[in-house]
Order: sequence, then structure tokens, then C-alpha cells
Amino acid sequence: MRLFLLVCLLLTGASGQQTSPTPAASPGMSNQQKARAVLDQMIAALGGQAYLNVQDSYSEGRYGRFHNEAMVATNVFFRFWQWPDKERFEITPQRDIVYLYLGDKEYEIIYRGSTELNPEKDENVKQGLQRRRYSLEIVLRTWLNQPGTLLLDEGAGLAENRMAEKITIINSKNEAVTLLINTDTHLPVQKIVTTRDPQTREQDVETETFDSWRMVQGVNTPFNILLTRNGQIVRQLFFSTVTYNNHPDPSIFTPKLMKYPRK
Repeated sequence: MRLFLLVCLLLTGASGQQTSPTPAASPGMSNQQKARAVLDQMIAALGGQAYLNVQDSYSEGRYGRFHNEAMVATNVFFRFWQWPDKERFEITPQRDIVYLYLGDKEYEIIYRGSTELNPEKDENVKQGLQRRRYSLEIVLRTWLNQPGTLLLDEGAGLAENRMAEKITIINSKNEAVTLLINTDTHLPVQKIVTTRDPQTREQDVETETFDSWRMVQGVNTPFNILLTRNGQIVRQLFFSTVTYNNHPDPSIFTPKLMKYPRK
């Protein structure tokens, strides 16, 4: 199965200061070693240990949600994130609608209380929880340190009209993420996740594009993130403020247990 996946990935096609050539081009390195060298350069560009040691973040900005290429919702957001699996996403200026993510569970909180959302009944919930399992932080801070993880350097190509190195990371569960990494800045341009619906067997491809990088507290941070699914825009986030290691009160990640009927 692993060999079949590697063959498929090889057959599948897939931001700035000038730096020295990527070490992946050094002679005598195996494909796995080349891929690891490119990833190490990317992690260094992201901030190295400052990036790997981030414990939490707070951000503000505006988001747009799309359906069939048309924007169906837009609002301001306030986001709290805590490593490894806690997130609080507040929307509206009054911050009165909250989506809380704890591990593999999602809660919706409004003035009447909170309710746990069912991924089996809501495709958006299912996709959102799945997306968290393939986040860049999880891939770089967890997958790369797990035994059995395979790295594949698939060579150079174009991503968002930039030259990029294509690296695929496959964990021991045969879950794969492909990163397109700018060859000049060594920052990730895109993250591509391909999954297959266990019932319909249809393939879904999600692409996350990172842009407008700024250095914040020693961590290189994208201030513009675009998400597409099967070629169609799903969501775009524009950040105005990002801070790290604020040590938020643990209570903000605790859902109220009162339930309400959700329409």
C-alpha cells in the first residue's frame, strides 16, 4: 500500500529574499535526505526553534466564506489557538458566535448555550475537523518526529507563479500532505491534502495557500490564507493582528454544557 501511494504521488503533478541554493541539490544524498534538507530549511525560515516552540497564538482579522465561487458570508474574527488541539474562533464584532475545537470535537456556542456538532450530519463540520488533522503545525511538529514517516522530494515546479520545491510527507497511517516550498524564501507557498471518501470513494483535494508573510516575535507568519477544495474557493482569511505565547485563561476552551436546538 505504501509503495502504491508513493508511485501515485510520483505520477501526480502538483514567498522573498535570495538565499543560497537548497541543499537538496547536493550530490550523494538520498531522496529522503534531500526532502528532509528542504523541510529543515523551511522550518528555519519559519523561525526555527521559535516556530517549533510556539505554545499558543491570538489573531484578529476578517474572513470570507464561499460557495460555488461566490462569497456567502464575511465577518470579523478573533481566534485563540493552543498547541496541540485547542482552538476558539469567535465571529461578529460582538464576538457572540463561537466555534470551539477540542481534539476531534467541535462545539457551537451562542447566547443560549453550547452544543456539540455532529460531523456525520454536517459535511462542513466533518471537513473542518479533518482539516485540523492535516494542519501545518501537526505535520511539522508531530508527523516529522514519528517513526515510519516517509519523505519524498518530487522536484521543482511552479506554485502561484513562483519556483517551488515539491515535498510529500507520508505518516505511518498512509496519510499524506504535499508542501510546495518557495525556492528563494524557503517558506511554504501551498499545502495540498488529498483524501478519499470512505463511502463514495471519490477523491477530494484541499489546497491551502499562504501569502503576505511577516515576522512576528521571531516567527514568520502568513497574514493571508486561501483555502480551496476541488478547485473552488472555500474560505479566505486576512489577518490584521497576530501574537504568540500569550498563555490564555484555560476557561476559554471550556464549552458550556447547556444544549439548545440547532437549526
